[in-house]
Amino acid sequence: MTPKELKAQLRAERLAARDAIPTDLRTAKSLDMAAHAGDAIAFAPGTTISGFLPIRSEADLQPLMARWRGRGGRLCVPAIIDKQTIVFRELVHGAALRSTGFGTVGPGEDAAILDPEIMLVPLSAFDSRGHRIGYGAGHYDRAIDRLRQKGLSPKLIGIAFDCQEVAEVPAEPHDISLDAILTESGLRHFTSRIG
Repeated sequence: MTPKELKAQLRAERLAARDAIPTDLRTAKSLDMAAHAGDAIAFAPGTTISGFLPIRSEADLQPLMARWRGRGGRLCVPAIIDKQTIVFRELVHGAALRSTGFGTVGPGEDAAILDPEIMLVPLSAFDSRGHRIGYGAGHYDRAIDRLRQKGLSPKLIGIAFDCQEVAEVPAEPHDISLDAILTESGLRHFTSRIG
């Protein structure tokens, strides 16, 4: 089996496990994530942080994002521009939301486009080394690569439930590793880049 085929298999298995979490339990687990990371990540007021609004059975990061906004974080969420590109539009409190592609919602085209310094990264599977499997389109890998080409080095925090961990993610040359993972069990660091 090729790495791509194995990733597809692991993606399907772990997303099915995530989908099987009852809605009320998923809500409780999302609140646990906010409790674990609400004050655990150090950042200065004005720091740009990309989160995401949940689709399908993803964790709901809105409680965590609200806490970080209260600490002075400048929030943004992804918007899909085309099949290859996402940008991060500023999420201002009370702004109207609209469809932004791939089933997501976020601010409209008039919102400021920001370069995140901290990124909350959705995923389908992860391992203990900080390797992740995304949803298969490569949007985040390309977005992170573009930020790095600008000389930026965003801190990457994967967002998942414990059931999405696998023994090993097959690494490919284009893959970008996480700095940390946040699950309902807590925040686990893979490098020393995150405060």
